Amino acid sequence: MNKDIRIIVTGGTFDKEYNELNGELFFKDSHVSDMLKLGRSRLKINVRTLMMVDSTEMTEDDREIITKNCEKTAEDHIVITHGTDTIVETASIIAAAKLNKTIVLSGAMIPYTFGSSDGLFNLGSAIAFVQTLPSGVYIAMNGRYFPWDNVRKNRKIGEFEQINTKED
Repeated sequence: MNKDIRIIVTGGTFDKEYNELNGELFFKDSHVSDMLKLGRSRLKINVRTLMMVDSTEMTEDDREIITKNCEKTAEDHIVITHGTDTIVETASIIAAAKLNKTIVLSGAMIPYTFGSSDGLFNLGSAIAFVQTLPSGVYIAMNGRYFPWDNVRKNRKIGEFEQINTKED
């Protein structure tokens, strides 16, 4: 089993920039490498920018490309940076492939370049979770992880939450 970590960058709010002239958000370059340096990561992490897409504009073909990349990469521990609006949809496609790997998708509600972003914390959490969770597909947000099929984005409070809670 390969203990190295692969980060697949797909875009989302995580990597958006702000255009001060027209107030629009846009993509330029991924910030993941800078975030790893800022977080003083000492892990063997291979970063690949696959695409820079807003998740609301992501197609089924894009999701298949992400899944194929998860399948083909030598690493068994994969973090995917992704937009939060359709992160669950992408996770479900990856899960359907039944890969024997630990895959954690994460994103941000606020772009990294804003300074008040949750992106750095979410990336760090995803990297920690991908090293400790068993094989499967998960979503990591707000310091928590969720199985891909038991999570939703609560747009009213701007957080991810468990769908079904089990009472003991």
